[in-house]
Amino acid sequence: MKNKNSFIRIIISGSTVIAFTALAIWAVIFYWKNLRGVWPAIRLPGQRIENLANSDSDFLNLPEGFSISIFAKDLPGSRDVVFDGMDNLLVSRTREGVITMIKIKEGKAVGQDDIFSKLNNPHGLAIDPETPFLLYFAEEDKISRVMLYSGQSPQKIADLPEGGGHFTRSLIFGSDGRLYVSIGSSCNVCNEEDNRRAKIFVMEKDGSDFKEFSRGLRNAVFMAVHPGTGKIWATEMGRDLLGDNLPPDEINIIEEGKNYGWPICYGKNIYDANFDKNVYIRNPCMEPFEAPSHIDMPAHSAPLGLAFFPESWPEEYRNDLLVAYHGSWNRTEPTGYKIVRIKLDEQGSFSGELPEIEDFISGWLKNGEALGRPVDILIASDGIYISDDKAGVIYKVEAL
Repeated sequence: MKNKNSFIRIIISGSTVIAFTALAIWAVIFYWKNLRGVWPAIRLPGQRIENLANSDSDFLNLPEGFSISIFAKDLPGSRDVVFDGMDNLLVSRTREGVITMIKIKEGKAVGQDDIFSKLNNPHGLAIDPETPFLLYFAEEDKISRVMLYSGQSPQKIADLPEGGGHFTRSLIFGSDGRLYVSIGSSCNVCNEEDNRRAKIFVMEKDGSDFKEFSRGLRNAVFMAVHPGTGKIWATEMGRDLLGDNLPPDEINIIEEGKNYGWPICYGKNIYDANFDKNVYIRNPCMEPFEAPSHIDMPAHSAPLGLAFFPESWPEEYRNDLLVAYHGSWNRTEPTGYKIVRIKLDEQGSFSGELPEIEDFISGWLKNGEALGRPVDILIASDGIYISDDKAGVIYKVEAL
């Protein structure tokens, strides 16, 4: 009996070793195929970008006729940025749980205060276009509003779904004066159980009439209103684990009632047979059932903030779009970590089969290190303000 028990223990021990070895081999293969380019996103660089900026005016690459500087620093986790009615800059710092006000005097940052703290992953910020001191902000689980400089406490106007992989909630006022909120999926790719996920909703300013506007948007993190058409444009991050070059990340023109395809379609209505194993009598990825992307961008570049050049900027840039590529983490060779310019006409269209896309700011990714990761873009009359959640700074770009 003793020998039998010893034999069983040997079998169990051997099986455990085999199982752990198999798991280790799988983990190494998975890392090599999907994640070996992750390090620039998570590793601290050897030099802080504000120190580099002090010693080198060309610390980032820009087109001729533009300069860039560090406008504000010591702002880790900086994400969404908006100006309030006093022309102070508000910044959501998601992982810090705060909203920071950068006080501005004569075009310079002269101080900063965390005006709201202990928040639940704050992200989206929006100022009421008719009341420039009324701030709306989105946490992971709710939307609130508050009158700035009043000493009042924020008032919740809407509940949002909490949990899951995508926890940023973005806000924008549309050209119709209503408030829009983007809610990402709970997963990489799945059939959602919560009917509020992977969608954009619209509501009145007090949170009433909260209803679905569009769906099939895996993670539309930032939105912008096109100055000519009044339509909302949104950046969209495609799913992971289909390799380095699939699926494309996207820019979508958001319209009421449209389905943008996720989880079974991506890009120009390409069917994701890797996820969806159902059999259809018609192609599930075709108009008018699903809407194709307006612009495809390199897979895993992680497009976030987007902004249109206003008429006050140089004529050759008018109507064009800037998009921040936050940078890949799930790719064998890193990509992104820059801001690109997309050339468009006054209606947001482009000539030819593909739009013309060129680098506008690059240089964050150097020698396998990321000095920063650009997030939001705000184009004002005096310059372009860019948040960076890795370096913890706000940049300012000016036309010379």
